[in-house]
Amino acid sequence: MARQFFGTDGVRGEANRVLTPELAYGLGRGAALWLKETGGVPQVVLGRDTRRSGSMIGAALAAGFCTEGVSVVSLGWAPTPAVAFVARTGDFGLGGIISASHNPAPDNGIKFVGHDGRKLPDSVEERIESLMAGSETRLGGGEVGWINSDDEALERYLQFLEALVPEGLGGLKVAVDGANGAAFRLGPEILRRLGAEVVTIGIDPGDGTTINHGCGATKPGVMQTFTVETGAQVGVAFDGDADRAVFSDHLGRLINGDRTIAIWAAHEQKHGRLNPATVVGTVMSNGGFAKYMADRGITLERAPVGDKYVAQRIAETSARIGGEQSGHIIFPEQGPTGDGLVTMLQLFRVLHAEGRPAAEFYDEFENWPQLMVNIGVKSKDGWQEAIAEELIQAEHELGDRGRVNVRPSGTEAKIRVMVEADDIELRDRVAESLVEPLVAKLGGEVRGRVDLTHALGD
Repeated sequence: MARQFFGTDGVRGEANRVLTPELAYGLGRGAALWLKETGGVPQVVLGRDTRRSGSMIGAALAAGFCTEGVSVVSLGWAPTPAVAFVARTGDFGLGGIISASHNPAPDNGIKFVGHDGRKLPDSVEERIESLMAGSETRLGGGEVGWINSDDEALERYLQFLEALVPEGLGGLKVAVDGANGAAFRLGPEILRRLGAEVVTIGIDPGDGTTINHGCGATKPGVMQTFTVETGAQVGVAFDGDADRAVFSDHLGRLINGDRTIAIWAAHEQKHGRLNPATVVGTVMSNGGFAKYMADRGITLERAPVGDKYVAQRIAETSARIGGEQSGHIIFPEQGPTGDGLVTMLQLFRVLHAEGRPAAEFYDEFENWPQLMVNIGVKSKDGWQEAIAEELIQAEHELGDRGRVNVRPSGTEAKIRVMVEADDIELRDRVAESLVEPLVAKLGGEVRGRVDLTHALGD
């Protein structure tokens, strides 16, 4: 059965209009019934980012759980990975996160993780939706779930983070952009505990309307400029729910997910700890990064775009790291999903251990020129046939000097053409050879050209 509410990363939409309290209540009921149906622990942990609507949506979600006899522990403001950590280390059947991640403040979302901290599979989300439609049990007395809090849960998460860098980070000056989101307190706090000097922006949640506004991982230029202005050795920017992080060297150059993986993997390989000698990226991972890995005997495995596909490929290959250009990095030994604070500490641990600034690592390889062209079409049907011959010719022309990836958007009437080559003229020529027939044969139009050479991908 097709899912009505759940998308690729939970339920998301404008709060109080698309994601209504009624819908949140229903999701809580459905998830509670699924827990009872499967014999799961009848207790869930909830956390939210700093959006104004978060407490409203969270209250409705918690009420849905309680009405079916499942109790709730609320963490209040908490990063998504902190909720996943508490879910997998405590006595919980589920974790629930109220967040729309990098979306603007008027939006909100709900996503669930299992007792192991992993995102729920599609089949479970479908079952939750089906259970929402059933009649309410209307329990009474001591059968109703209750809502409590755990003031020590986030402290346990901080202790987990602190243990990742037992040698500390003394002498490191870090510029932190908290996106006015879920990491606004914990991000600077863990760095200070480890002895780093911290300067901050984006750490004021205010009235809940400023999350991701002019700051954070989706606007890394703000953090890059701030790093230079404050004389920090390195900068970090989180997204709204802190499941990803991107960085800046002291010269203000962006260290995206590809470069983060490269720095960490090369360090581990140097010290004989990268076993297997494999990292996981996506179809968007840059060719310059891939060559840098190959030159060190490290294999880059590519997954489709999306953190769940990266996680699947990590499990298949037993890789110790994988992620996306956007800064969503998974270290499976620390947890099954992306954690921006873990990513930050893993990178800073390497910089500290090597005694080298991030800028030196940045200079070790150049990204290949990479271009994304978005083509709006009336229908995505037939796109493969429309460029079958041209695609064969493009791949022949690129040879081992580049690659091409053409894919339809999963949510819009668009075809995305990504071309990468070791030469910008070759890149642009091949891109045009694919864009022109798609526009002509599908009745489309170019909706944007994005140079991804030094960007975050999509």
